[in-house]
Amino acid sequence: MLAIDRRIIFLLVAIAVTLPLFSKTILHIEISPMVKGVYDAVNNLPPGSKVLVTFDYDPASAPELQPMALSFFRHCFSKDLKVIIMGLWPQGPIQANIALEDVFRIPEIKAKNLKYGEDYVNLGYMAGNEVVIQRMGSDIQATFPVDYSGNKTSELPLMKGIKNFDNIDFVYNLSAGYPGTMEWVQFAVDRFHAKLGAGNTAVQAPGMYPYIPRQLVGVLGGMKGGAEYEIIDKHPARAVSYMLSQGVSHAVVVFFIIIGNLAFFATRGKRKTSE
Repeated sequence: MLAIDRRIIFLLVAIAVTLPLFSKTILHIEISPMVKGVYDAVNNLPPGSKVLVTFDYDPASAPELQPMALSFFRHCFSKDLKVIIMGLWPQGPIQANIALEDVFRIPEIKAKNLKYGEDYVNLGYMAGNEVVIQRMGSDIQATFPVDYSGNKTSELPLMKGIKNFDNIDFVYNLSAGYPGTMEWVQFAVDRFHAKLGAGNTAVQAPGMYPYIPRQLVGVLGGMKGGAEYEIIDKHPARAVSYMLSQGVSHAVVVFFIIIGNLAFFATRGKRKTSE
């Protein structure tokens, strides 16, 4: 009977997961209409447009959603869009700052010398779930009187002239659950007619598809959605690497499943012959 030490299997899977992360190989990934919808919505915005990015997730969902945040920020800043950040989850604005640190390391973005308060702001976290969205529909600055660092939003150049969703050109929600995309659809879109796109975990994304294209311009679903966005934006990064790593590790697991089954049937055949 074929016997393989489980530690060898674990080691091979670990190698299969790790090595592709250092590879520059780019998988061929078809761009779905849902991802293209989000990309086109951003790409068609003129320079200076105001984009609200809402971070409604925590570190547990970061492997799926953080690459989406990074590529979305890169796309916005490369087009000279103004980015307003907030979160309905306590850890959301922190995840946003991590993504900002990463995007500012990209040479083309670093060269722009973006200034806080003029090119981007982080309003921080606000408790209240969908009630916060309703309040923003009336007065964003009253909802967020100070930003993440304690600065008065009324004194930030970027926030001047921004009253409510009428002054926001596009809303992009990164969501891992409640509150998240569903609440933004119900209140920001249905009630205040905001233009909305979303990036969701793979588990949550299918529940958002019925809202496309009337209430959502598109959805990035899970790691694959993030990889598609990187490819259509011609800047493959983390999500593409993660997809390659995932694909290779899955192939290794399938290989061992096949070997295990072949060994099982071969052993059973020998037993019947001996009987």
